[in-house]
Amino acid sequence: MARPKNPTFEKHKVVAENRRAKFDYFIEDKYEAGIVLTGTEVKSLRFGEGSIAESYAEVKGGEVWLINANIPEFSHGNRNNHSPTRPRKLLLNEREINKFTGAVERKGMTLVPLSMYFNPRGRAKVELALAKGKQAHDKRQTTKDRDWKRDKARLMRDKG
Repeated sequence: MARPKNPTFEKHKVVAENRRAKFDYFIEDKYEAGIVLTGTEVKSLRFGEGSIAESYAEVKGGEVWLINANIPEFSHGNRNNHSPTRPRKLLLNEREINKFTGAVERKGMTLVPLSMYFNPRGRAKVELALAKGKQAHDKRQTTKDRDWKRDKARLMRDKG
């Protein structure tokens, strides 16, 4: 029997991406989570505004919260516009929340958002990763490996 493939998430429109996360962390597992948003937040995201570069997720009281994600105020919003960096609740299964709680408390891992996107049904989603932080020497090794792969590809292309 064939081994099942890892589930990949269908990303229809990527709004924000945390490209630095793959450099700063060892990515263990990836999960897809829904986000609880207000109307003006959804409109801002649909215009392609938003940043998750400095954000993280944490487990509080049996719920997972996205902290420090910046969704700017909607330009045509009224006095009921949202706060740009408010904590936002993430929608996950209880089993996944329990797994996150155990990994963060016992193993010293971190919940890092990798990307924020709209799925084909038009729902806003966050791709969360269970990650472990890299040391400075690990980052140097990552840089060396990336440079070597680039040079190797260049050499192979030139030699034909």
